[in-house]
Amino acid sequence: MKQQEPGWELYRSFLAVLREGSLSAAGRALGLTQPTVGRHVEELERALGTALFTRSPQGLTPTETALELRGHAEAMAAAAAALQRAASGSADAVTGSVRVTASEVVGVEVLPTLLAAFRRDHPKVAIELSLSNETEDLLRRDADIAVRMVRPTQGVLVARHLGVIALGLHAHRCYLDAQGTPTSWDDLANHSLIGFDTETAVIRALRARGRYFGREHFAFRADSDVAQLAAIRAGFGIGICHVGLGRRDPDLVHLLPGALGFDLDTWLVMHPDLKSSRRVRLLYDHLALGLADYIRTGQ
Repeated sequence: MKQQEPGWELYRSFLAVLREGSLSAAGRALGLTQPTVGRHVEELERALGTALFTRSPQGLTPTETALELRGHAEAMAAAAAALQRAASGSADAVTGSVRVTASEVVGVEVLPTLLAAFRRDHPKVAIELSLSNETEDLLRRDADIAVRMVRPTQGVLVARHLGVIALGLHAHRCYLDAQGTPTSWDDLANHSLIGFDTETAVIRALRARGRYFGREHFAFRADSDVAQLAAIRAGFGIGICHVGLGRRDPDLVHLLPGALGFDLDTWLVMHPDLKSSRRVRLLYDHLALGLADYIRTGQ
């Protein structure tokens, strides 16, 4: 008799254990009991004929096989989520859900206003917003629509260039009142700087332009762009943010205009199969107009 292929529920539990680090945490994430998750993992191990975790008093440690399978399980999860979104409404109906991914700052500071306006016009569409500075794979259907700060490399994707978001050095007026205003790039060395904890592509680009500060120069370090923006607004020191966001806040001052020399190329991208989905197409066009206006007006 042909052996039955492992079902998605087994891989889902396996992936949850990888993500959460324990059976109990995976059970909470999935809404299942710990014994059920443990049984799913054991069934998957038997079906695959290999151990996926080593057990010890300290917990579960994924084996090499488990780590190799993670990417495939992530792809299955993305496909399952995309299937649910597609089934949530017919192609011609403006109902169902749409998943959007964007960077932290764009997702927190720019998109909510645009999404609220879309929701008022289309109250039967639910929005899923995923915030990540990583580039999610639209071909794998990790999301339906993506706001990206790099040119898409997957040629089959539907992509629209929206313009360039200007970045600049900013500080709160209370900080400048207390510490003074820098008048040159060299003056920045005498100030409390806000920056990264782990080097990013933006930092490498700035280094190539000779505008570089290392981790050791920062008085406030965070890999979250939203945390850095919050520190700027709190008056902690000087950091980088969208020039448009700075213009929105009368208490933020744009310092040394033009000195940074780095902007964000901005694209709106979606999977080609979704052109036939009316709700996705409507949201795509709505975001394209709103983001282009944000870029054009700078606020």
